[in-house]
Amino acid sequence: MLAVLILGTGATGYLYYEHLNGNIKKEDLTLGDKQMADHKANAAGQTPINILLIGSDARDSKANQKLGGAKETFGAPPLADVQMLLHISADRSNLSVISMPRDTMLKMPKCTAPDGKVFPASQGDVQTNESLGRGGPGCTVATWYELTGIRIDHFMMIDFAGVVSMADAIGGVPVCVDANINSRGRDGKGSGLKLEKGTTSVKGEQALQWLRTRYGFEDNTDLGRAKAQHMYMNSMVRELRKGTKLTDPAKLMNLAEAATDALTVDKGLDTVKKLYDLAEEFKKVPTKRITMSTMPNVYGTGVNNGRVYPKAGDAEQLFRMVRDDVPLDGKGSKRKKPVAEAKDPSAPVGEIAVAVRNATASDQQGPASGRAREVADQLTEAGFARTTVDANNVTGVARTTVLFPSADLEGDAQAVAKALGVPVSQVKRSTDVSGISLAVGADWREDGAYPVSKGTEKTPESAGALNGDDDKACMKVNPNYTW
Repeated sequence: MLAVLILGTGATGYLYYEHLNGNIKKEDLTLGDKQMADHKANAAGQTPINILLIGSDARDSKANQKLGGAKETFGAPPLADVQMLLHISADRSNLSVISMPRDTMLKMPKCTAPDGKVFPASQGDVQTNESLGRGGPGCTVATWYELTGIRIDHFMMIDFAGVVSMADAIGGVPVCVDANINSRGRDGKGSGLKLEKGTTSVKGEQALQWLRTRYGFEDNTDLGRAKAQHMYMNSMVRELRKGTKLTDPAKLMNLAEAATDALTVDKGLDTVKKLYDLAEEFKKVPTKRITMSTMPNVYGTGVNNGRVYPKAGDAEQLFRMVRDDVPLDGKGSKRKKPVAEAKDPSAPVGEIAVAVRNATASDQQGPASGRAREVADQLTEAGFARTTVDANNVTGVARTTVLFPSADLEGDAQAVAKALGVPVSQVKRSTDVSGISLAVGADWREDGAYPVSKGTEKTPESAGALNGDDDKACMKVNPNYTW
């Protein structure tokens, strides 16, 4: 409808279109120094789309300071307190969302800010929301790629004031609580959200309060807040799909104005046309095929008590499903994806040199003893006579990966993966290696064959999956925050 309005008003419409384009703020997609892997196309030649949605807690304007409170944080580097990866499947049949709790502890990659300032890779674990302060949203993108190996095509970032303006423009979104809630404790902590038991339509500042509520939902942690955000987003999609909120031209233009003014995006989404085209891809997915989830996690101990870490096994399973374009709702795609073969054929296996290293260490565990040697022996038995063990590098990686430096070795690298049963999607080109390097990751700590999921293409229960059609979902209120 916005396109019709613009085209129907001629020159005036063009000026308005340029005005909207001017509203949009743009930044670099990634500030990391690693090249993200390309997507693998399905049988129809289609590729998925991955978008990182970032909620900034920036107190950099009067509007944000009024909404955000916490005066001691005014002027501080912004934090990425909301991080959600939206995955639209290659065939556009389903959409998956993974939220990462803001308290997640992980390694930060090297990031170079647009002004040239270099933020070196972290030596220890850093809280994930600090990535935004390391040059901007491009560092948050690089941090996600470092952890998950999921190629990210775009990002969208919004702040407090942006949420309020867009929520007002969209109109009321129904949300539910199982008891009266007042998110404000005697110590002043809380979002200020006050609702009666049951379903209430929220918009504007009340919608922001819902999305920010931590004290009052479940166990007062970021995990409960993520569930509330999932419920709001699903409900918002259902409301917009009804179409009633987008039939009034004035409301539609208000939404266009609010959206373009509220968003910071990567340079691949820097016009209304590009955002419109992306919206068209979203529209192809029915609400019943939308699945919201949270990265499976475990609580830290000691100095990191109360912080969370990716849950070994479950978190990688979730990331791998998104990397491999496997629907989180358990319903397989109608099209089977072929393995993308390298253009360059492999050499005879006896001539392929492979260096195997033990990269099984994780945030919770040290490297599993003898893994590089055991896997090297498997390769030798498969005819890879030029296999060696690299004992000098034991830096951990989440998943087993075969790296190669140049296109002429891609076929050889794929031959290594196939011999071990490692998915070809885990064969990556990298400038960090001079020859074929096999990193045995934390997903292969046990002896035996590579543990490829067979019949277990299932979202881990620890991800708390929520279906987009579930209009009965209701947030559990913490008894200490009821009235």
